[in-house]
Amino acid sequence: MKSMTEFSLGFAAYDHSVMALKQKAALDNLMMLIFFGDLVGLPIIKPYYALHILPYVFPRLEGWKRSIMRERDWTDWSFD
Repeated sequence: MKSMTEFSLGFAAYDHSVMALKQKAALDNLMMLIFFGDLVGLPIIKPYYALHILPYVFPRLEGWKRSIMRERDWTDWSFD
């Protein structure tokens, strides 16, 4: 009975959880772009203010720069 309950809950909530994860990733990318856009050539906020949060985002910074700078095709965003 428990497995059937877990299955029905996963079946009903899967789309919502996937959408929430996509929105979180989009907001995270936007925040990184606002604070560290000068690393990729888009200065929005002065680097002085970005230095305050740098210790918290440093582990994700290199992967973010790689994902922002990679070449994309229109099919990358049209089928999400």
